[in-house]
Amino acid sequence: MNPVLGRRPRILAATTAAAGLLLVAGCSSGGGGGKTTASGGVPLVKAGQLTTCTHLPYPPFQSEIDGTVQGFDVSLIDLVAKDLGVQQDIVDTPFENFKTGAFLNSEQCDLAAAGMTITPERAKNVDFSDPYFDATQAVLVDKKSGIGSFADLKGKKVGAQAQTTGEEYAKSKGLDPVSFESSDAVLNGLRTGQVQAVVIDYPVVQGWLKDKANADAFKVVDNLNTGEQYGFTVKKGNTKLVAAINKAIKDAKADGTYKKLYEKWIGPYDAAAASASPSAS
Repeated sequence: MNPVLGRRPRILAATTAAAGLLLVAGCSSGGGGGKTTASGGVPLVKAGQLTTCTHLPYPPFQSEIDGTVQGFDVSLIDLVAKDLGVQQDIVDTPFENFKTGAFLNSEQCDLAAAGMTITPERAKNVDFSDPYFDATQAVLVDKKSGIGSFADLKGKKVGAQAQTTGEEYAKSKGLDPVSFESSDAVLNGLRTGQVQAVVIDYPVVQGWLKDKANADAFKVVDNLNTGEQYGFTVKKGNTKLVAAINKAIKDAKADGTYKKLYEKWIGPYDAAAASASPSAS
């Protein structure tokens, strides 16, 4: 995802999937300094809320639906907030801040949830939760393109979301992908013929193909198992919040909540998604 320089955090609303409550998003100025705490002594940047940084849109993990931010990530972090006895508030920020931990370090957010792949490079700047989702990269093409696999992309115009692992993977294989700011922009690039194919996370493609017009025009020709796992991030050293997130993920997998949320937002449940091993962070 491409950082938008000078862009101010956008106040949003979020829905609580588990309880159906409407949460009004807010942005802390950092004045709380992490001095307020929730259940279990978890430090928070603002009293009474778990402030989440994200970058929109990235369905099915987080996107605005009917004026509120919803998705798989949102629903999982709602579970964390519920355990802490607070509400989740969401702030839309440039994706680059998740890689550097900028908004976490400045205490404008408690955590980041953005369908972010766990990588050693990113773990230098932030602490990751245990993985909560196994991801693959899909190659989506126009049905008229004649492209039949990833191997056919050489010499073609390929699109990817800027600063994502999909873009990095394409570059690592010798491609020079066109970078788009958001997942919506990636799809629009394919739709308008700016590119002939895109490489992006498969769950995102699944969401696109639920629309008949997209399904009629495009098809998946390859699914690349890149060994990626998503994790939530917190400020370096915030062990109590990491523990709270990990507990919520573990409990959700144990009691069936994870499966229900997966089927709601992602699609048919893949048991492998619930068996991801804990990260080393």
